[in-house]
Amino acid sequence: MRRVEAAVIGTGWCGGIRAEMLAKSALVDALHICEIRPERLEEVRQLTNPATATLDYKDIVNNPDIEIVYISTTPEPTHYPIARDCLKAGKHVLLEKPIAMELSEADELISLSEQNRVKFTIGYSQRFNPKIAYAKKSIKDGTLGKVVNVMVSRHISRSLGKKVANRVRLSPAAMESTHDLDFVFWLLEPAKPVKIYSQGAYGYMKELNGSYDCMWSTVTMDDGTLVVIGGGWNLPPSFPNYCSTWIEITGTEGALILDDTARDHWLNTVSGGQQFPMSTMPGEHVDHVFAGQMGPETMHFLEAVLLDRPVMVDPRHARMVMETYSAADVSAEIGEPVGLPMSNFAMSQLADLKAKA
Repeated sequence: MRRVEAAVIGTGWCGGIRAEMLAKSALVDALHICEIRPERLEEVRQLTNPATATLDYKDIVNNPDIEIVYISTTPEPTHYPIARDCLKAGKHVLLEKPIAMELSEADELISLSEQNRVKFTIGYSQRFNPKIAYAKKSIKDGTLGKVVNVMVSRHISRSLGKKVANRVRLSPAAMESTHDLDFVFWLLEPAKPVKIYSQGAYGYMKELNGSYDCMWSTVTMDDGTLVVIGGGWNLPPSFPNYCSTWIEITGTEGALILDDTARDHWLNTVSGGQQFPMSTMPGEHVDHVFAGQMGPETMHFLEAVLLDRPVMVDPRHARMVMETYSAADVSAEIGEPVGLPMSNFAMSQLADLKAKA
Protein backbone atom coordinates (compact mmCIF):
# COMPACT_ATOMS: atom_id res chain seq x y z
CA MET A 1 0.00 0.00 0.00
CA ARG A 2 1.25 3.47 -0.80
CA ARG A 3 2.02 5.97 1.95
CA VAL A 4 0.87 9.55 2.17
CA GLU A 5 1.94 12.90 3.58
CA ALA A 6 -0.60 14.25 6.08
CA ALA A 7 -0.98 17.43 8.11
CA VAL A 8 -2.75 18.56 11.25
CA ILE A 9 -3.73 22.21 11.52
CA GLY A 10 -4.43 23.12 15.14
CA THR A 11 -2.68 20.82 17.61
CA GLY A 12 -4.56 21.53 20.81
CA TRP A 13 -6.51 18.79 22.59
CA CYS A 14 -8.14 17.07 19.60
CA GLY A 15 -5.49 18.03 17.07
CA GLY A 16 -2.81 16.73 19.41
CA ILE A 17 -4.57 13.36 19.59
CA ARG A 18 -4.75 13.17 15.81
CA ALA A 19 -1.11 14.20 15.37
CA GLU A 20 0.04 11.45 17.75
CA MET A 21 -2.02 8.83 15.92
CA LEU A 22 -0.69 9.86 12.52
CA ALA A 23 2.90 9.99 13.78
CA LYS A 24 2.64 6.33 14.79
CA SER A 25 1.06 5.12 11.55
CA ALA A 26 3.06 3.19 8.95
CA LEU A 27 0.71 4.68 6.33
CA VAL A 28 2.03 8.21 6.88
CA ASP A 29 5.21 8.94 4.96
CA ALA A 30 5.60 12.39 6.51
CA LEU A 31 3.63 14.35 9.09
CA HIS A 32 3.31 18.13 9.05
CA ILE A 33 1.86 20.17 11.92
CA CYS A 34 0.62 23.74 12.30
CA GLU A 35 -0.21 25.59 15.51
CA ILE A 36 -0.44 29.33 16.27
CA ARG A 37 0.93 28.97 19.82
CA PRO A 38 4.71 28.56 19.60
CA GLU A 39 4.99 26.75 22.93
CA ARG A 40 2.33 24.19 21.97
CA LEU A 41 3.85 23.79 18.51
CA GLU A 42 7.19 22.93 20.09
CA GLU A 43 5.54 20.53 22.53
CA VAL A 44 3.80 18.58 19.76
CA ARG A 45 6.93 18.74 17.58
CA GLN A 46 8.89 17.01 20.33
CA LEU A 47 6.11 14.44 20.69
CA THR A 48 5.58 13.58 17.01
CA ASN A 49 8.86 14.41 15.19
CA PRO A 50 7.10 15.90 12.14
CA ALA A 51 8.73 16.68 8.80
CA THR A 52 7.70 20.33 9.22
CA ALA A 53 6.21 22.45 12.00
CA THR A 54 4.80 25.87 11.18
CA LEU A 55 2.84 28.74 12.72
CA ASP A 56 1.12 29.58 9.39
CA TYR A 57 -1.50 27.22 7.96
CA LYS A 58 -0.82 28.59 4.46
CA ASP A 59 2.44 26.61 4.55
CA ILE A 60 0.28 23.48 4.69
CA VAL A 61 -2.04 24.71 1.94
CA ASN A 62 0.85 25.59 -0.37
CA ASN A 63 2.74 22.33 0.09
CA PRO A 64 1.84 20.16 -2.93
CA ASP A 65 3.16 16.99 -1.27
CA ILE A 66 0.50 17.07 1.46
CA GLU A 67 -2.60 15.12 0.39
CA ILE A 68 -4.59 14.85 3.63
CA VAL A 69 -5.33 17.58 6.18
CA TYR A 70 -6.97 17.29 9.58
CA ILE A 71 -8.33 20.67 10.73
CA SER A 72 -8.71 20.90 14.51
CA THR A 73 -8.57 24.64 15.04
CA THR A 74 -10.34 26.86 17.54
CA PRO A 75 -12.20 29.12 17.80
CA GLU A 76 -14.79 27.54 15.55
CA PRO A 77 -15.15 30.47 13.08
CA THR A 78 -11.69 29.49 11.78
CA HIS A 79 -13.07 26.22 10.38
CA TYR A 80 -14.60 27.64 7.20
CA PRO A 81 -11.71 29.74 5.82
CA ILE A 82 -9.06 27.12 6.53
CA ALA A 83 -11.15 24.25 5.15
CA ARG A 84 -12.02 26.36 2.09
CA ASP A 85 -8.36 27.02 1.33
CA CYS A 86 -7.39 23.36 1.79
CA LEU A 87 -10.23 22.11 -0.42
CA LYS A 88 -9.38 24.67 -3.09
CA ALA A 89 -5.82 23.34 -3.04
CA GLY A 90 -7.16 19.85 -3.81
CA LYS A 91 -6.51 18.30 -0.41
CA HIS A 92 -8.66 15.72 1.35
CA VAL A 93 -10.04 17.26 4.55
CA LEU A 94 -11.31 16.01 7.90
CA LEU A 95 -12.77 19.01 9.71
CA GLU A 96 -13.78 19.01 13.37
CA LYS A 97 -17.39 19.95 14.03
CA PRO A 98 -19.07 22.30 13.38
CA ILE A 99 -18.81 22.18 9.61
CA ALA A 100 -19.21 25.98 9.53
CA MET A 101 -20.85 28.90 11.28
CA GLU A 102 -23.26 29.66 8.43
CA LEU A 103 -25.22 27.25 6.26
CA SER A 104 -24.01 29.07 3.15
CA GLU A 105 -20.42 28.37 4.22
CA ALA A 106 -21.21 24.68 4.65
CA ASP A 107 -22.75 24.62 1.18
CA GLU A 108 -19.61 26.18 -0.31
CA LEU A 109 -17.30 23.66 1.36
CA ILE A 110 -19.41 20.75 0.11
CA SER A 111 -19.44 22.21 -3.39
CA LEU A 112 -15.67 22.69 -3.40
CA SER A 113 -15.06 19.09 -2.32
CA GLU A 114 -17.29 17.81 -5.09
CA GLN A 115 -15.77 20.09 -7.73
CA ASN A 116 -12.23 19.04 -6.83
CA ARG A 117 -13.16 15.37 -6.31
CA VAL A 118 -11.59 15.18 -2.87
CA LYS A 119 -12.87 13.51 0.27
CA PHE A 120 -14.40 15.80 2.86
CA THR A 121 -15.79 14.71 6.23
CA ILE A 122 -16.65 16.09 9.65
CA GLY A 123 -15.21 14.81 12.94
CA TYR A 124 -18.24 13.19 14.54
CA SER A 125 -16.19 10.63 16.42
CA GLN A 126 -19.11 9.09 18.34
CA ARG A 127 -19.82 6.89 15.33
CA PHE A 128 -16.63 5.05 16.29
CA ASN A 129 -17.91 4.35 19.80
CA PRO A 130 -18.47 0.54 19.91
CA LYS A 131 -21.72 1.07 21.79
CA ILE A 132 -23.07 3.33 19.05
CA ALA A 133 -21.87 0.87 16.41
CA TYR A 134 -23.76 -1.89 18.26
CA ALA A 135 -26.91 0.25 18.25
CA LYS A 136 -26.57 0.72 14.48
CA LYS A 137 -26.19 -3.03 14.00
CA SER A 138 -29.17 -3.81 16.25
CA ILE A 139 -31.39 -1.49 14.24
CA LYS A 140 -30.06 -2.55 10.86
CA ASP A 141 -30.46 -6.30 11.49
CA GLY A 142 -34.00 -5.89 12.83
CA THR A 143 -33.28 -6.90 16.44
CA LEU A 144 -35.23 -3.89 17.76
CA GLY A 145 -37.93 -3.96 15.09
CA LYS A 146 -39.13 -0.54 13.99
CA VAL A 147 -37.60 2.14 16.18
CA VAL A 148 -40.27 4.14 17.99
CA ASN A 149 -38.17 6.54 20.03
CA VAL A 150 -34.59 7.43 20.91
CA MET A 151 -33.45 9.37 23.99
CA VAL A 152 -29.93 10.67 24.59
CA SER A 153 -28.75 12.61 27.66
CA ARG A 154 -25.17 13.96 27.42
CA HIS A 155 -23.49 16.22 29.96
CA ILE A 156 -19.91 17.40 30.44
CA SER A 157 -18.12 19.00 33.37
CA ARG A 158 -18.34 22.76 33.82
CA SER A 159 -14.57 23.11 33.59
CA LEU A 160 -14.71 21.91 29.99
CA GLY A 161 -18.04 23.64 29.37
CA LYS A 162 -16.58 26.96 30.48
CA LYS A 163 -13.62 26.51 28.15
CA VAL A 164 -15.87 25.71 25.18
CA ALA A 165 -18.54 28.31 25.90
CA ASN A 166 -16.06 31.13 26.38
CA ARG A 167 -14.28 30.72 23.05
CA VAL A 168 -17.35 31.04 20.83
CA ARG A 169 -21.02 31.97 21.25
CA LEU A 170 -22.60 28.63 20.42
CA SER A 171 -25.28 26.83 22.43
CA PRO A 172 -25.15 23.41 24.14
CA ALA A 173 -27.24 22.12 21.24
CA ALA A 174 -24.61 23.28 18.74
CA MET A 175 -21.55 22.18 20.72
CA GLU A 176 -22.71 19.09 22.65
CA SER A 177 -25.97 17.74 21.27
CA THR A 178 -24.57 18.04 17.75
CA HIS A 179 -22.76 14.72 18.30
CA ASP A 180 -25.99 13.02 19.31
CA LEU A 181 -28.03 14.55 16.51
CA ASP A 182 -25.42 13.19 14.13
CA PHE A 183 -25.34 9.60 15.30
CA VAL A 184 -29.10 9.37 15.99
CA PHE A 185 -29.91 10.58 12.47
CA TRP A 186 -27.33 8.05 11.23
CA LEU A 187 -29.00 5.27 13.24
CA LEU A 188 -32.39 6.16 11.83
CA GLU A 189 -31.44 6.53 8.16
CA PRO A 190 -33.15 7.01 5.74
CA ALA A 191 -35.55 8.93 8.00
CA LYS A 192 -34.99 12.69 8.17
CA PRO A 193 -35.97 15.34 10.75
CA VAL A 194 -39.04 17.44 9.95
CA LYS A 195 -39.66 19.37 13.19
CA ILE A 196 -37.85 20.35 16.37
CA TYR A 197 -38.94 21.90 19.64
CA SER A 198 -36.28 22.99 22.13
CA GLN A 199 -36.03 24.56 25.54
CA GLY A 200 -33.05 25.75 27.55
CA ALA A 201 -32.40 26.38 31.23
CA TYR A 202 -30.03 28.98 32.66
CA GLY A 203 -27.66 28.43 35.57
CA TYR A 204 -23.89 28.45 36.02
CA MET A 205 -23.05 29.53 32.47
CA LYS A 206 -25.34 32.54 32.23
CA GLU A 207 -22.98 34.97 33.93
CA LEU A 208 -20.03 33.69 31.89
CA ASN A 209 -21.39 34.17 28.38
CA GLY A 210 -25.19 34.25 28.55
CA SER A 211 -25.50 30.60 27.52
CA TYR A 212 -27.95 28.00 28.72
CA ASP A 213 -26.58 25.38 31.10
CA CYS A 214 -28.52 22.73 29.23
CA MET A 215 -30.90 22.34 26.30
CA TRP A 216 -33.45 19.63 25.60
CA SER A 217 -34.80 19.09 22.10
CA THR A 218 -37.62 16.94 20.77
CA VAL A 219 -37.21 16.01 17.11
CA THR A 220 -39.92 14.46 14.95
CA MET A 221 -38.66 12.33 12.08
CA ASP A 222 -40.51 11.97 8.78
CA ASP A 223 -41.35 8.33 9.57
CA GLY A 224 -42.89 9.27 12.92
CA THR A 225 -39.95 8.26 15.12
CA LEU A 226 -39.59 10.50 18.16
CA VAL A 227 -36.11 11.68 19.23
CA VAL A 228 -35.35 13.45 22.51
CA ILE A 229 -31.84 14.81 23.06
CA GLY A 230 -30.51 16.67 26.08
CA GLY A 231 -27.10 18.26 26.36
CA GLY A 232 -25.43 20.35 29.02
CA TRP A 233 -22.08 21.58 30.26
CA ASN A 234 -22.57 22.34 33.94
CA LEU A 235 -21.62 19.17 35.82
CA PRO A 236 -19.54 19.91 38.94
CA PRO A 237 -15.77 19.84 38.46
CA SER A 238 -14.56 16.27 38.04
CA PHE A 239 -12.03 14.23 36.11
CA PRO A 240 -10.62 16.50 33.37
CA ASN A 241 -13.04 16.82 30.46
CA TYR A 242 -15.46 14.27 31.94
CA CYS A 243 -18.47 13.33 29.81
CA SER A 244 -21.51 11.31 30.91
CA THR A 245 -24.00 9.89 28.38
CA TRP A 246 -27.12 7.74 28.72
CA ILE A 247 -28.94 6.36 25.66
CA GLU A 248 -32.30 4.60 25.36
CA ILE A 249 -33.61 3.15 22.08
CA THR A 250 -37.06 1.57 22.01
CA GLY A 251 -38.48 -0.38 19.10
CA THR A 252 -41.48 -2.57 18.34
CA GLU A 253 -39.47 -5.76 18.99
CA GLY A 254 -36.99 -4.70 21.67
CA ALA A 255 -35.22 -2.00 23.62
CA LEU A 256 -31.53 -1.14 23.95
CA ILE A 257 -30.12 0.81 26.91
CA LEU A 258 -26.54 2.08 26.59
CA ASP A 259 -24.68 3.30 29.67
CA ASP A 260 -21.81 5.51 28.49
CA THR A 261 -21.26 7.30 31.80
CA ALA A 262 -17.77 5.79 32.35
CA ARG A 263 -18.80 4.52 35.78
CA ASP A 264 -17.04 1.25 34.99
CA HIS A 265 -13.69 3.10 35.25
CA TRP A 266 -13.57 4.12 38.89
CA LEU A 267 -10.37 5.42 40.48
CA ASN A 268 -10.36 6.57 44.11
CA THR A 269 -7.17 7.99 45.61
CA VAL A 270 -6.26 9.76 48.84
CA SER A 271 -4.90 12.78 46.99
CA GLY A 272 -7.39 13.04 44.12
CA GLY A 273 -10.60 11.57 45.48
CA GLN A 274 -13.09 9.81 43.21
CA GLN A 275 -12.31 10.00 39.49
CA PHE A 276 -13.52 8.38 36.28
CA PRO A 277 -10.54 8.02 33.94
CA MET A 278 -10.96 7.38 30.22
CA SER A 279 -14.19 9.37 30.33
CA THR A 280 -13.66 12.09 27.72
CA MET A 281 -15.68 12.25 24.50
CA PRO A 282 -12.74 11.91 22.07
CA GLY A 283 -10.81 9.44 24.22
CA GLU A 284 -7.16 9.42 25.20
CA HIS A 285 -3.85 7.67 24.71
CA VAL A 286 -3.22 5.01 27.36
CA ASP A 287 0.34 3.80 26.91
CA HIS A 288 0.35 1.61 23.78
CA VAL A 289 -3.41 1.77 23.07
CA PHE A 290 -6.00 4.44 22.43
CA ALA A 291 -9.06 4.37 24.67
CA GLY A 292 -11.91 6.03 22.83
CA GLN A 293 -13.24 7.07 19.47
CA MET A 294 -10.98 9.73 17.96
CA GLY A 295 -8.04 7.41 17.39
CA PRO A 296 -9.96 4.97 15.14
CA GLU A 297 -11.70 7.89 13.43
CA THR A 298 -8.35 9.47 12.55
CA MET A 299 -7.11 6.25 10.96
CA HIS A 300 -10.43 5.64 9.18
CA PHE A 301 -10.12 8.86 7.20
CA LEU A 302 -6.53 8.08 6.30
CA GLU A 303 -7.55 4.65 5.00
CA ALA A 304 -10.63 6.05 3.24
CA VAL A 305 -8.33 8.21 1.14
CA LEU A 306 -5.71 5.54 0.48
CA LEU A 307 -8.25 2.83 -0.38
CA ASP A 308 -10.76 5.20 -2.00
CA ARG A 309 -13.53 4.15 0.37
CA PRO A 310 -16.55 6.27 1.40
CA VAL A 311 -16.03 8.47 4.45
CA MET A 312 -18.03 7.65 7.58
CA VAL A 313 -19.71 11.07 7.81
CA ASP A 314 -21.03 12.56 4.59
CA PRO A 315 -20.71 16.37 4.72
CA ARG A 316 -24.31 16.76 3.54
CA HIS A 317 -25.37 14.81 6.63
CA ALA A 318 -23.28 17.19 8.77
CA ARG A 319 -25.02 20.10 7.06
CA MET A 320 -28.41 18.60 8.01
CA VAL A 321 -27.23 18.29 11.62
CA MET A 322 -26.11 21.93 11.55
CA GLU A 323 -29.50 23.07 10.30
CA THR A 324 -31.19 21.02 13.01
CA TYR A 325 -29.26 22.51 15.93
CA SER A 326 -29.65 25.97 14.39
CA ALA A 327 -33.41 25.38 14.38
CA ALA A 328 -33.13 24.23 18.01
CA ASP A 329 -31.60 27.59 18.91
CA VAL A 330 -34.45 29.41 17.19
CA SER A 331 -37.05 27.20 18.87
CA ALA A 332 -35.59 27.79 22.34
CA GLU A 333 -35.60 31.53 21.69
CA ILE A 334 -39.18 31.84 20.40
CA GLY A 335 -40.73 29.02 22.45
CA GLU A 336 -42.29 27.32 19.45
CA PRO A 337 -41.55 24.30 17.23
CA VAL A 338 -39.55 24.97 14.08
CA GLY A 339 -40.01 23.00 10.86
CA LEU A 340 -37.13 21.36 8.96
CA PRO A 341 -35.72 22.26 6.56
CA MET A 342 -36.04 25.77 7.95
CA SER A 343 -38.36 28.19 6.17
CA ASN A 344 -37.20 31.62 5.04
CA PHE A 345 -38.96 33.05 8.08
CA ALA A 346 -37.09 30.71 10.43
CA MET A 347 -33.83 31.61 8.69
CA SER A 348 -34.55 35.28 9.29
CA GLN A 349 -35.22 34.53 12.96
CA LEU A 350 -31.88 32.72 13.13
CA ALA A 351 -30.14 35.75 11.62
CA ASP A 352 -31.81 38.00 14.20
CA LEU A 353 -30.71 35.65 16.99
CA LYS A 354 -27.09 35.72 15.80
CA ALA A 355 -27.16 39.51 15.51
CA LYS A 356 -28.51 39.75 19.04
CA ALA A 357 -25.77 37.45 20.34
